[in-house]
Amino acid sequence: MIDKKRVKRVFRIPIIIGVLSPLLLWGCGSGDGGKEQKKQERPALSVATVLRSDATVSTGYAALLEGKVNVEIRPQVDGMLQKIYVDEGAFVHAGQPLFRIDDQVYREQYNGALAAQHAAEARLVAAKLEMDKLVPLVQSKVVSEMQLKVAEANYQAVQASVEQAKAASRSARTNMDYTIIKAPVSGYIGKIPFRLGSLVTKNQAGWLTLLSDVSELYACFSMSELDYLRFQKQYAGSSMQQTLQNVPPVALRMVDGSRFSEKGSISTVSGQFDQATGSVRVRAVFPNRQGLLRSGNTGTVVMESVYHQALMVPQASTVELQDKVFVFLLGKDNKVKKQVITVSAKTADSYVVSAGVNDGDTMVMVGIDKLQDGAVIMPVRSVPVAGRPKK
Repeated sequence: MIDKKRVKRVFRIPIIIGVLSPLLLWGCGSGDGGKEQKKQERPALSVATVLRSDATVSTGYAALLEGKVNVEIRPQVDGMLQKIYVDEGAFVHAGQPLFRIDDQVYREQYNGALAAQHAAEARLVAAKLEMDKLVPLVQSKVVSEMQLKVAEANYQAVQASVEQAKAASRSARTNMDYTIIKAPVSGYIGKIPFRLGSLVTKNQAGWLTLLSDVSELYACFSMSELDYLRFQKQYAGSSMQQTLQNVPPVALRMVDGSRFSEKGSISTVSGQFDQATGSVRVRAVFPNRQGLLRSGNTGTVVMESVYHQALMVPQASTVELQDKVFVFLLGKDNKVKKQVITVSAKTADSYVVSAGVNDGDTMVMVGIDKLQDGAVIMPVRSVPVAGRPKK
């Protein structure tokens, strides 16, 4: 009779051995193999030492260009536009005729006023003769002194009417002269919305044209409150005028990316911030000797600032999160620390750092996208930080 309990025990032993054998073999090799696996999990990342160096920081501000003088040419009398002497875009000199309004009505008014002036002058002569005639008669007591005083008063009244007639004549002559509209300054003619035969009035809303003196151009742009504070600290003077004198020349980058040939200067800074935008209006002046630019052009005012012995961190070696900029610094046992930095300015590819890193710190240069705070890495030394990471 076969013992069933013994049979089950015989079959159970090989099964247990078969299951435990792989586990025993894995356990025997897990010592050195585990260390090697952990070593392979540490990413090999390039690191470099942060050093101080001089840096030139260029900051661009979008600007609208305006002529030195922009004059709205408007009619000062009513009438029909009879002649247009210039075309849009033409350059004109100060005093050059631009438009002519039909002057027939104003010429007749002037002629009438001039005739009234001559009549008043004739009455003045008669009054003077009357007064002079009475002087010897009064002296000889042929007529009373009262008659002479009446003649003198009449003379003064006629004299006043002459002055009034002259004023009316000058006013009529001025209105007649206003029918020829001349350029008040030299510059370029803008759009001319009216045509020959159009009725124009001195109280109309629209102008005949816009005349721009572009011998100098104003580049107007807005500076944020943060940039303004940096601007003030860097070029601070005893007054705003002294501060503006400390600012180096600025450049103008045109819409095609090229630099304007002339350098400009910061001339004014507005006395108030715009509450809606939190910015202040700044104006730079650029000479435009060749007349290349016109009023209404756009561009970018480029201000260059020199930072001496500044800590430079490549932008590619940073991470931005919730308006903060972070770098990864290498610590003991090759463990990295996520560190927030304070950015004072930035170049095309680097940050100027005022706090967060120190001279001589070692930071991770590349491969920080998925790096976590406290991670252990295998550092690979590269050249010291000079504003751009080595690739």
